[in-house]
Amino acid sequence: MQIDPGRFASRPQPHPGDELMSRGGAKRRRLAVFLSAAVGMLAVASWAYSPGLPAEMLIARYGNAASQFIDVEGAHAHVRVQGDPRGVPVVLLHGANGSLHVWEGWTRELGDKARLISVDLPGHGLTGAWPRGEYTVKAYAHFVEALAGRLKLDRFVLVGHSLGGGIAWYFAATHPGRVSQLILVDSAGYPPDVEVRWPTRLARLPVVGEIGIYFKPELWVRQTLLHAYADRSMVTERRVKRSAELQRFPGNREATLERARTQALLDPTPLKRLDVPTLILWGGKDPWVPVRDAFRFQHDIAGARLKIFDNLGHDPMKKIPRPPLRWCRSF
Repeated sequence: MQIDPGRFASRPQPHPGDELMSRGGAKRRRLAVFLSAAVGMLAVASWAYSPGLPAEMLIARYGNAASQFIDVEGAHAHVRVQGDPRGVPVVLLHGANGSLHVWEGWTRELGDKARLISVDLPGHGLTGAWPRGEYTVKAYAHFVEALAGRLKLDRFVLVGHSLGGGIAWYFAATHPGRVSQLILVDSAGYPPDVEVRWPTRLARLPVVGEIGIYFKPELWVRQTLLHAYADRSMVTERRVKRSAELQRFPGNREATLERARTQALLDPTPLKRLDVPTLILWGGKDPWVPVRDAFRFQHDIAGARLKIFDNLGHDPMKKIPRPPLRWCRSF
């Protein structure tokens, strides 16, 4: 039997400094990874951060000759009063993160038949923050009452889209006799069957919400509009830019955060007590407020009429600016 002499040879022992060098190398690698990640995060944060824009600049850019600013319960409200001053008054309420610009088609089309009053709700558009700091449907209904008082409106047609629709029917239910006709466009009203959307979930997280509102709004504005319109050609650069820049009007992002954290689900029970001629307009491809809610409104509001636009999404009034007037009793 042959014996390998190397088998019993003494093996080299590791030098004590080798282990220290190995540990030091691992620490340096971890530090390098950490620093790279930190630099990357700072770069992303620097790119994503978008400060507020000057109010004067945005007013000059997105106001027009009809724009006026009036004090409504402490809010510096952006209001446009257009059309026939002797016509039936029509108050137009936009949805969450919207502005009175969504009604520009209606104000053009109906100007010869009505006195059209569009407004940027507090925390939106060129109105900005509300010193009251409250952005619930109940608070907004109080704002509508105060606005009507400032404009000396006794009875008026009330039109609301999405969140604005929820405000509109809540106001009609709690102020009987003030609304001559109600028009609801893809209105809020019933508890959703789907999970709360991710921007709202993030906004409700401590710290994350406070930081997140200062990130560039263009990306999520574009995605929001792509979901809102069934026709993607409606998502123009002009619309994206306007919506994103109005989000950066002083106080609007903080108001959006407060609204996301405090807005409770609406109780649809008062709908069954409404005694107001009501027209319901709905986009058949609305991804956010399902078309079945349109039928629920029609069922719950006595005598309500319903018109569904099969190929439109959440914002049908932008694609078809003239409502079906043959169903509108006030015109």
